[in-house]
Amino acid sequence: MDKQSRELKLSAVINNVSSVVVGKEKVLEQLLIALLASGHIILEDVPGTGKTLLAKSLARTIDCQVRRIQFTADLLPSDVTGINFYNQLDGRFELRQGPVFTNILLADELNRATPRTQSSLLECMEERQVTIDGVTHHLDTPFIVIATQNPIDNHGTFPLPEAQLDRFMMCVTMGYPTKDEEQSILQRFSAANPLETLQTVISKQEITQLQSLVPKVHASSELVRYIIDIVNATRNHPDIAFGVSPRGSLQLLKASQARAVLHGRDYITPDDVKALIKPILAHRILLRDTFRGENNRVGELLDHLIAEIPVPTEAALESR
Repeated sequence: MDKQSRELKLSAVINNVSSVVVGKEKVLEQLLIALLASGHIILEDVPGTGKTLLAKSLARTIDCQVRRIQFTADLLPSDVTGINFYNQLDGRFELRQGPVFTNILLADELNRATPRTQSSLLECMEERQVTIDGVTHHLDTPFIVIATQNPIDNHGTFPLPEAQLDRFMMCVTMGYPTKDEEQSILQRFSAANPLETLQTVISKQEITQLQSLVPKVHASSELVRYIIDIVNATRNHPDIAFGVSPRGSLQLLKASQARAVLHGRDYITPDDVKALIKPILAHRILLRDTFRGENNRVGELLDHLIAEIPVPTEAALESR
């Protein structure tokens, strides 16, 4: 796939999803970055802001298998991964695959499931495989989990543990629409749901080809050091109890490479890194004497850290 074909395909994906979802171009870009980088993403905000609609729109845009799980308190791990059941006709056990055997898994209201059920996603998210009764089954490529959760409704919810949050590449907030955007939403959905007529514009094979380009994107030693400096600063700040792990720095690098592919470049820039610091690092930081979910304060701390860390100059980057 040449550069022009890549740009046309990615532009078609963005236009296709935007024909349904109004005013979420930045969130859509972050979702595409996670897809290209083979990462998982949490869409977090109050009910009715379009989290599930955005996930479904992207899923329908790609010609691959999509499954959705509505997480509830009574959901069992076997409802997610699958189970071996006894077939009386054949007289043997057979595997009944769960919804994780797919390409795009929509995990709706993930924090409504119990920790036991939430943990059933850990292996498939990290290793792209599922172990059932001691037998390991590999998942198809691509595989991405798009989870949604409501951060303000604590009744009947189970906050995701740090181990599982760390496996999500990004945690993104949708935000309320502007007045003009909300008017467009009402007009667009007043007659019919445009999601029902959405067509696919890119194949699974093309997505796999785009994903294969991400590791080839050049990252200069100066930009790698810039990422390390940012991550290291979160580990030494007096207001932060637990900073970002090496997995977080690796995810920031991969996402920056994916953003470069999305913008038609074969190298990353400081803007790629800075655009992704908050969605990739904020949910990995635990503050002292406060809630993990106090996102505003975490964002302010990251802004302060970013302002203090020198950005690689053009002269240094041109020496790559």
